[in-house]
Amino acid sequence: MDDLADFLRTRRARVSPESAGIRPDSRRRVTGLRREEVAHLSGVSVDYYVRLEQGRARQPSVQVLDALARVLGLDDVEREHLHRLARRVVGEPRRATSARPRPELLRVLELITDAPAFLIDHRLTVLAANRLGDMIYSRPAEGLNIARHLFLTEEGRKLFADWENCTLDVVGHLRLAAGRCPGDRELAALIGELAMHSERFRQLWARADVRTRTHGRKAYHHPAVGYLELHQENFGLPDVTGAELIIQSAAPGTAAHDNLRLLASLGASGQGAQGAPVTGLPEQAADGA
Repeated sequence: MDDLADFLRTRRARVSPESAGIRPDSRRRVTGLRREEVAHLSGVSVDYYVRLEQGRARQPSVQVLDALARVLGLDDVEREHLHRLARRVVGEPRRATSARPRPELLRVLELITDAPAFLIDHRLTVLAANRLGDMIYSRPAEGLNIARHLFLTEEGRKLFADWENCTLDVVGHLRLAAGRCPGDRELAALIGELAMHSERFRQLWARADVRTRTHGRKAYHHPAVGYLELHQENFGLPDVTGAELIIQSAAPGTAAHDNLRLLASLGASGQGAQGAPVTGLPEQAADGA
């Protein structure tokens, strides 16, 4: 399916006629705006807009895209995504790799001792984690794919306290990643696997929502220390496509801060979530399978 056409259709269905200044009509059968309404409000011909939604028109102008973004009420992330989908050059897909993090980055990660910290790639695979990062997942986190863990394992379903909102974030992130790296076969395989095995993923993917997260709340039901509500900051790494440094912290004097200290002490004593050593886990466990 054409991603640009798919995105336009789902955004059009999201806009209420009233918000676009169109009178309510009891005979209306379309969810959201009609194609001709979007065309009229955007200043393009109906035929041209229909061809856009059918994937038969390529590389619309910046002016047309901006007009469509305005009519469809796109936010900054969605607007950028729309322009990216429209500017794709057929036959020249952008690939992205997940190279081993630089030793300097790994040293920075280990310097963070009081908060879970991770390096993740655009596919949401953990490239490296500090000790508290490993303790969050009760296993060595390196190699674990967060999307697979979230959607396909019971362990992940139980770990994330705000599971439903986490699924929205993850699918929105993967939609953006797919738009940025359409030639990434590993990403395509991951998306296919998730769609095959998770009804929740299929439903959310069909909505074509895109999301980016720079900071916010992250809550866990940790098997060793109970409820753990942390603040997450995401830092993009400019020299690695799509990679991020993620740091999760808790304010001093809070229950979360005390629970993090308890988790750190369990890690220092070599005890995992169920009183088992955190090291020496089977290698396949790190894949989130």
